[in-house]
Amino acid sequence: MTQYHTINSRAPRIDAPDKASGKAQFIDDLNMSDQLHGAILQSPLAHARIVKIDTSRARKLPGVKAVVTAEDAGLVQYGVSPARYDETLFCHDKVRYIGDEIAAVAAVDRETALAAVSLIDVEYEELPLLLSVEEAMKEGAPLIHEDYPGNICAEVHQEFGDVEAALAECDIVRTDTFMNKMQNCAFLEPQGCIGHYDHRGYLTLYSSTQTPHYVQRTVAMTLKMPIGKVRVVKPYVGGGFGAKASANAMEMVACLLSMKTGKPVKMVFTREQVFLQARGRHKFVHTLTTGAKKDGTVVALKHNCILEGGAYASFGIATVYYAGSLLGGPYKLQHMKYDAYRVYTNKPACGAQRGHGGVIARAAWEQQLDVIAEELGMDPVEFRFKNMMNNGDTSCNDLYMSSFGMRECVEAVRDKSGWERKRGTLPRGKGIGMACGFFVSGAGFPIYRSETFHCTATVKLSEDGGAAHLYTASAEIGQGSDTTFAMITAEALGVPLNAVKVSSGDTDFGVDLGAYSSRQTLMTGFAVKHAAEDAKRQVLEVLADKLRISVSDIDVKDGTVIFKGPGITFRTIRNRYRKEHRGWTDMPDDAPLSFAEAARLAFIVKGTVIGQGEYRPRWLGGKFKGAAVGTSPAYGCSAQVVELRVDMETGQITIDNMTDAHDCGFAINRTSVEGQMQGSLLMGLGEALFEEVKFDQKGRMLNPNFGEYKIPTALDMPNVTPIIVESNEPYGPYGAKEVGEGAIMPTIPAILNALYDATGIRFHELPLTPERVYKAIKEKQCEAKAERGRK
Repeated sequence: MTQYHTINSRAPRIDAPDKASGKAQFIDDLNMSDQLHGAILQSPLAHARIVKIDTSRARKLPGVKAVVTAEDAGLVQYGVSPARYDETLFCHDKVRYIGDEIAAVAAVDRETALAAVSLIDVEYEELPLLLSVEEAMKEGAPLIHEDYPGNICAEVHQEFGDVEAALAECDIVRTDTFMNKMQNCAFLEPQGCIGHYDHRGYLTLYSSTQTPHYVQRTVAMTLKMPIGKVRVVKPYVGGGFGAKASANAMEMVACLLSMKTGKPVKMVFTREQVFLQARGRHKFVHTLTTGAKKDGTVVALKHNCILEGGAYASFGIATVYYAGSLLGGPYKLQHMKYDAYRVYTNKPACGAQRGHGGVIARAAWEQQLDVIAEELGMDPVEFRFKNMMNNGDTSCNDLYMSSFGMRECVEAVRDKSGWERKRGTLPRGKGIGMACGFFVSGAGFPIYRSETFHCTATVKLSEDGGAAHLYTASAEIGQGSDTTFAMITAEALGVPLNAVKVSSGDTDFGVDLGAYSSRQTLMTGFAVKHAAEDAKRQVLEVLADKLRISVSDIDVKDGTVIFKGPGITFRTIRNRYRKEHRGWTDMPDDAPLSFAEAARLAFIVKGTVIGQGEYRPRWLGGKFKGAAVGTSPAYGCSAQVVELRVDMETGQITIDNMTDAHDCGFAINRTSVEGQMQGSLLMGLGEALFEEVKFDQKGRMLNPNFGEYKIPTALDMPNVTPIIVESNEPYGPYGAKEVGEGAIMPTIPAILNALYDATGIRFHELPLTPERVYKAIKEKQCEAKAERGRK
């Protein structure tokens, strides 16, 4: 095995001291001199026509500096995908959900801004509400968007192979329907921003975003500015999980108000506004028909899906594809048919929550596969081994497995959890279950049609050669990417980790599509590695020329230049370095030549040494409609075993143990990989057991706070055993690929399968609240009693 000096270790987070000491500056910590504060008027109605807006009373309030509506902002449409731009900065004709933006105010303080918002008078004409997909899809239902008949935001119809013919040849065919509820990303830090339009016509937006690049483009487009005059800076971010992966109205409002007033404008969402902005998990209804042979071979899958998307498209056009395409793996499947509809309703828009599009589909199918395995008399583990894809395979929908440690993941959790010893032996009320997962390592294409690089990176060496500064526009949002990239830089340069400084999250530093689709380790890491290698190459070329040897005879490791041949004299180089640094301590004498000395020589010869790196995927996927969604340069896979117990008298579920194995290709920072696995498991646990956004009959959200919207805490965290599997991804830096999202995929179905083992009941609706579980237990008891009575 290749020995590394920095990567594949347990390096401490480089941002840990700032966060632990309270020095880290999040958006709410930032303030600018002479700044104003903004507030947004949001609709109190879920569906209504705007008859008139009167801002006169708000404008007269002392301390108010600007009031803006659609008349000021214009009607430029925006969104996530250009194929579904359906939002404008402010509503101008009608509102489509409670929370829709109508107007905004900038004032000397937040209190005045909120008071002014309350003085804006809006006359509405209420329209019929559509709060479910059934209502929205009814013939003759009113349209939420006039351009989308039947309230269909997007639809997908795909078939690979001949599903009906294949099902007719199967020995067992099973159909099940499964659904979840709308969920919120529930990050701790609300969205916030400061927009600053300066006197030279340049706009800087400081925002708690996952995607500075996409926000930059959206702001420039909606405010009709050149992209080169718009800069987006991401400070420390307290989580995102997908909801911060696109521009929100507040960011553009702050910029517009700054342009109107000539002053910086700060805005921060309340927790209720975070929930209204939403962009979390869709409500899915999956109907799956799977056919298999007697020997356990899965032959065909017919999949129908309806997504409740809320009032706007957001990521929905991608979500509706991901919900089907990600079932192309990790099993060999020759025939697959997918029909789906994403439907508009008068609720907040859904988006791209962790495990985008695939989490609920995976839960539904993995549970159904367990049912089929049971009917065939097969162990769930052996059933999956029977159907598992291998390294080098291509799925029926053209997803190529360039590295694939699925078998190793299943073997690891089987052995570590004691699966063979425990399965079928646990007492009533206790259960064990397993499932597999599959996810992309970055989207194969940008959100907008372009041949752009997905990321660039720059490594600049200091003039004395003692430090390297990495510049990247990537988004550190708490997942540890800055530390990962520092480690890659140190490894590729051959210098200690403490010699590397990272500056990230600023669009002035280059192009990076951001933190979504588990892309940054593979994609940005690739660019960072190449930038560091480029800088190292420049240094070694100068050194080789000076010493009259070949570059191939020199390397650098842990800050020391390694000469592969004997008799290399570098006294002249050292003497020059010592003379330049007379009076300094710790000057090299008899030690080997340091990288700092070599880099200083390169600076003297050629000036500042700047290494450049970039990444753009090779051509991926097929040529069928929608082939771009689901394609990726690599795929992560995972397996999980869950042990739980159920209080049969209350329905309360307690998760006791979770054993999780994830193929991350190669672990750059082993501690961060395990942390991502643990975070995914906890998030999946919450979605499985109690997370649900609730609405009343008027479309009002009933639980837009952490008092009523329940998320797991440390007290809910079970014993977790994370197992790292490394399959060496050929297209990733040092073999690395994703872990951030894929690890959530097997959690919910593993819980479902363990719950069946504990109760003998299959559940087809989430969340698994005590009420739902208790009701099912009592119904099963009544059925059993009635059956005994009939006998």
